[in-house]
Amino acid sequence: MLERIREAQLAMDEACKKMGRTVNIMEVCGTHTVSIFRNGIKSTLNPQIRLISGPGCPVCVTDSSYIDTALRLAGRRDVIIATYGDMMRVPGRDSSLEAARAKYNNVSIVLSATDAVDLAQRNPDRTVVFLAVGFETTTPATAVAVREAKALGLKNLTVYSAHKLVVPAMEALVAGRNSNIDAFLCPGHVSVIIGSDAYEPVASKYGKPCVVAGFEPLQIIEGLAEICRMLAAGQAEVRSIYDAAVTRAGNATARTVIDQCFKPVDGYWRGVGLIASSALALKEEYAQFDTLRRYQMTEDRAVEHTPCRCGEVLCGLIDPPQCALFGTTCTPDTPVGPCMVSSEGSCAAWYKYSRQQRQR
Repeated sequence: MLERIREAQLAMDEACKKMGRTVNIMEVCGTHTVSIFRNGIKSTLNPQIRLISGPGCPVCVTDSSYIDTALRLAGRRDVIIATYGDMMRVPGRDSSLEAARAKYNNVSIVLSATDAVDLAQRNPDRTVVFLAVGFETTTPATAVAVREAKALGLKNLTVYSAHKLVVPAMEALVAGRNSNIDAFLCPGHVSVIIGSDAYEPVASKYGKPCVVAGFEPLQIIEGLAEICRMLAAGQAEVRSIYDAAVTRAGNATARTVIDQCFKPVDGYWRGVGLIASSALALKEEYAQFDTLRRYQMTEDRAVEHTPCRCGEVLCGLIDPPQCALFGTTCTPDTPVGPCMVSSEGSCAAWYKYSRQQRQR
């Protein structure tokens, strides 16, 4: 393994020498961000290679209006909110699900979408609102749960979808939000579902090399080397070095169940704004499970006035320490923005691992 790492490092050095400039590579996935920090990968790279974190943390990109709407629902006595645990501390404009749980005692943490179905069956006198958050990795499970609920004839379950699509966000970034991105290290988990071919528009239309890699240090370093080789050669292609898990077409079964239940719609990303066809909503045949339709609600898109710069972090425009709140007002114990809440958030990773490195 050490020999392969050294070969990759030499390839990166050679490519950087040929290019003679700094290259900005965005790792889209939050799991990549954490692995890069945990394993000290940045310190092993050529100084001309700059890694920047992207909007690949589903908790981080969930818009505050979504949290605010969930909090309004939590105030109803006939409702139980079912949510993944990492959503509990994500701030809305004025509060969080953690605070709502203490106040109303009707917010339940679940481990899967099917747990929400079970919760609805056990509480027939109340409606369970499942907060469906995540990228293509978790969407199939939500779709399966919706189909199961329909088969069971459940009337007291709704899904509040905040599912997002990765590729439209990548396109939105290079199309205008961050013109400094040279290439993408593409997420492994999402790519298992959507396949490596899904990134072709990013490479062909925008000229950005895309490499799918796993999360082990060797995979990440070899993925970065492959990107540097392409940049030095003036190539913009999609390549995968994660052949053990990722195919070109992805998981056909998972993609089919998603297509059966969901349709692409325009979606709001926290700090990024509206991205066309970047979110998923339930199709008409499953409209009875749509939370907003059931309660005839709309999301309030009021502009947030906060010094938190999570939006710029998510777009790769700044590193977390460039935010004035980082490490002072905003810490994992007292998070101001979602990038500090999630274990996969860029701010949380910077805070945790940079402190450990300084201590060592």
